Amino acid sequence: MRVLISGASIAGPVLAYWLNRYGFEVTIVERAATLRKTGGYAVDLFRPAMQIVQRMGVVEEIRAKATGTDTLVIHRPGAAPLRADLGKIFTAVSDDHVEIMRDDLTEILYTAACSDVEYIFADSITAIRDDGQVSFEHHPAQRFDVIVGADGLHSNVRALVFGPEDRFTTWLGAYLAIFSVPDYWNLDRVMEMIVEVGRSAGFYSAAHMDDARAGFFLRPPQPLDYHYRDTERQKQLLRDHFRDMDWEVPRLLSELDHTPAFYFDSITQLRLDTWSRGRVTLVGDAAYCPGPAVGGSTSLAVVGAYILAGELAAHAGDYSAAFAAYEHAIGDYVQRSRRFAVTAAKTLVPAGRIQLWTMVNAIRLINMLPESATRTAAKLNTKGVRLHDTITIKDYTAPGSSRH
Repeated sequence: MRVLISGASIAGPVLAYWLNRYGFEVTIVERAATLRKTGGYAVDLFRPAMQIVQRMGVVEEIRAKATGTDTLVIHRPGAAPLRADLGKIFTAVSDDHVEIMRDDLTEILYTAACSDVEYIFADSITAIRDDGQVSFEHHPAQRFDVIVGADGLHSNVRALVFGPEDRFTTWLGAYLAIFSVPDYWNLDRVMEMIVEVGRSAGFYSAAHMDDARAGFFLRPPQPLDYHYRDTERQKQLLRDHFRDMDWEVPRLLSELDHTPAFYFDSITQLRLDTWSRGRVTLVGDAAYCPGPAVGGSTSLAVVGAYILAGELAAHAGDYSAAFAAYEHAIGDYVQRSRRFAVTAAKTLVPAGRIQLWTMVNAIRLINMLPESATRTAAKLNTKGVRLHDTITIKDYTAPGSSRH
């Protein structure tokens, strides 16, 4: 069977790796001209995703590229800095966790599958027919048995097959911006940020990087007016909402005109009743993004891609049956990630003084408790911070679970 995957970031390469192992012929089409090399922003892999990359043989490469950030310093106007032990927090959240720059992860996953998978860069899908014929912007049309949208929150495949994005999105009340800046602070395993009601800004780096990342979170009273590809408008919105903030914020804003890498988006959740239609299905953020930076979307994408590949193999290419099994297998994980993301978005960007007070005192409490007590308390919250580690990963290569 021939499978076309749109998107070469996280879910796409994981899906391609496993499909290739199961004997499928895989092509990935990617709008960008090359894999991004700017480092990206930090993403998290929790235990189920780590189990999958272990099976892919790339876990040590991923651990070697971990950011190494283990301390968070929170600044507030008129208050002393508050330090948080990130190692203790992440140990409570998951028994196996790695924070890694997104583009580093993408390159590792790409390398794992690139020798056996056809990649088409600098192109995108323009039409998908019911019989599987796919038209591209630049390449000749081809026919595929299965087409998968792994092309992110603003998925082109989803728009072509399911309709406009605004039918399926729910704004969680905040925005996120991340961009590259020089490491003026010689950061060593530390993230620093200033937090106020409705907004925060900060910076961090990774152990193997020479530069740093600036991160901005904003909770405006109403949605902002911009197009997701209009970076100049997005930069101006940041200036408008943060120009009166002190600390290191003016220096960070001054880098907007020079940064080689800039990301801005709403913290938006996708809610579709189904991720499949005909021979087309969606995976990762294209299907069930719980919200950037708040719902563990990278781990969810890795797990979803692994399950989709496994179900296609287990059902011998019967895509209708495989898609149904895939949606059933991942559904509860998606629902719990959505619910957690709604709460996390409110915590990450406090909407009022009470929420800010709650966040600060929760960090103080964690600092006071021993690591064992923090982990024990977290394990009681399986529907919240501990939700990722409650997922069991099926072995699709075991006898009776696939055609191999």
